[in-house]
Amino acid sequence: MKPGDRERYSRQILFAEIGDEGQEKLLAAGAVLVGCGALGSAVADLLARAGIGSLRIVDRDFVERSNLQRQTLFDESDARQALPKAVAAERHLRAINSELHLEGAVADLTPANARDLLGGWPLILDGTDNFETRLLINDAAISLGVPWVYAAVVGSYGVTMTIRPGETACLACLVAADGTHAGHESTCDTVGVLGSAASLIASIEAAEALKILSRKPEALHGRLVSADVWTARFQSIQVPRNPDCAACVHHDFRYLAGEVQPHITLCGRDSVQIHERSRRLDLTDLGQRLLSASVAEVRSNDFLLRFRVPPYEMTVFADGRAIIKGTKDPAIARSLYARYLGA
Repeated sequence: MKPGDRERYSRQILFAEIGDEGQEKLLAAGAVLVGCGALGSAVADLLARAGIGSLRIVDRDFVERSNLQRQTLFDESDARQALPKAVAAERHLRAINSELHLEGAVADLTPANARDLLGGWPLILDGTDNFETRLLINDAAISLGVPWVYAAVVGSYGVTMTIRPGETACLACLVAADGTHAGHESTCDTVGVLGSAASLIASIEAAEALKILSRKPEALHGRLVSADVWTARFQSIQVPRNPDCAACVHHDFRYLAGEVQPHITLCGRDSVQIHERSRRLDLTDLGQRLLSASVAEVRSNDFLLRFRVPPYEMTVFADGRAIIKGTKDPAIARSLYARYLGA
């Protein structure tokens, strides 16, 4: 450990459960974070300050003004520029810890790229906003034999659970035990979310990450923790492994195999995402064509292009993705995509 590191992390080193040895392990460790919204940005901030050596941030979305209430890594400048969250997060984290090895990946996690994006990392962290992506992470983590930390927040309530393949229950076990997708009916878009709830759950998630990355598995509680910051109700329960679990027992990875239709309505706004994975878009050429067609308010940066077709707004990425704001109807979204970007 360099002298500067000892000073920087001195208060963390004084914590007996970390100490010099644990800090050395953190500096040599890394994790991949999927999603950089309210949960993900708080987790990334905590781990960067704690001295994790490497962090890959995978996120498909861009910063909007409505994010600033709870997504602690971003500011008004990011929203004005509509920066991809992975890019904005990387920039802010570099200002927090310049020695952290950072990789912002502007991408949508899919069955086709999950192994590439998640493989090779000792820990996967959940910062996502929908259950379908979490179950894809669950499949990928079990397939790769990598631990991951599940976390979710909606309203004033949040949950988190650390999953270690072959040792603990997995997310599919939890879904089977609960009989439903926890929080599936309520979303940020329908009931809102408190930043304090996200920060609390992110803190627990980050603490679990520190236990794993500093190689203190005996400190892991192995329980599903839930909390409601409005009612001050906290609960911790043991989730048993399902002896007939399709994912962690039978290794029937339906989500990783792409057999399940992904959830395409984004949390937090009236939008649909379309991902045409087989195509690449030249955003400069597209922008010129839209201007020639007298499409209003065409704006772009190095990562995306945005234009308005009232009452809709379309944000297009070079990888073929588009987010259509102003509808939750996939048919309308696909019609607009075909009209302005081609079939």
